[in-house]
Amino acid sequence: MKVTVVGAGNVGATCADAVARWELANEVVLLDIKEGFAEGKALDIWQTAPINLFDSRVTGSTNDYTKTAGSDVVVITSGLPRKPGMSRDDLIATNAAIVKSVTESVVKHSPDAIMIIVSNPLDVMTYCAYITSKLPSQKVFGMAGILDTARYRAFLATELNVSPKDIQAVLMGGHGDTMVPLPRYTTVGGIPVTELISKEKLDAIVDRTKKGGGEIVNLLGTSAWYAPGTAAAQMVESIVRDQKRVFPCCVWLQGEYGLKDIYMGAPVILGRNGVERIIELKLNAEEMELVKASGKAVKEVMDVLDKMNSNVTA
Repeated sequence: MKVTVVGAGNVGATCADAVARWELANEVVLLDIKEGFAEGKALDIWQTAPINLFDSRVTGSTNDYTKTAGSDVVVITSGLPRKPGMSRDDLIATNAAIVKSVTESVVKHSPDAIMIIVSNPLDVMTYCAYITSKLPSQKVFGMAGILDTARYRAFLATELNVSPKDIQAVLMGGHGDTMVPLPRYTTVGGIPVTELISKEKLDAIVDRTKKGGGEIVNLLGTSAWYAPGTAAAQMVESIVRDQKRVFPCCVWLQGEYGLKDIYMGAPVILGRNGVERIIELKLNAEEMELVKASGKAVKEVMDVLDKMNSNVTA
């Protein structure tokens, strides 16, 4: 089993570290465009093997995609991080060019790989990778929902003073301010969360979750990395171990939830073949309205990319 992580920045390095520590692959390749950067990060991770007791070989490469050949799973984290005051949409032109280039190189050397996209703006970058790769949609999807539900569950665990292990939640929609946490599908040890917390406090947590990425950016001056990197590694784990975990992922919807030709967050079963099934929840009218509104916002950004591409080919 071989896993490649493209982009050796904070998110990519965190993902590669988790993949190695959890021994999800015999070989973990970390690749970056910056000279010596991936090699240094990979060497540092590999030197933790005697401490953390793992056997996964970790190697780094400066933009040499031949080293990634034959990868089973490729995680793409490449792109510019958000800066304070910058919306995800501001990143689209630059990061679309980066993701397109990376995707072409990945497919050339690993045509059968499953691709997990982490680059922002997440939904549209996943769409960019999909149309560039020409791979089946079940093999190209994005990491967003796992991170967003992790934030949601972490906030709930703090408020309720319970273990985050016992909190299960579902979240849908775009990765951003229009995301749709679903309190009706949130439980604590099997108990509906609405029985344990007031509506006011729950609404405040939902609102904080929607702004979770921005909160980190304002505190750090850059995007988060521990949670996003580990979330991507959890997706790798479900694929390579064929766990068939139920996760919210950014996937290509073709009629599900009344949405078509759009990459957006929805619950799926994730296994060795990638997205093995998209789960359609029985949403009520209010929930469906929020999902449709999120879909509209995502589609607007996707249209920006489509216009950029048509201008290039014109």
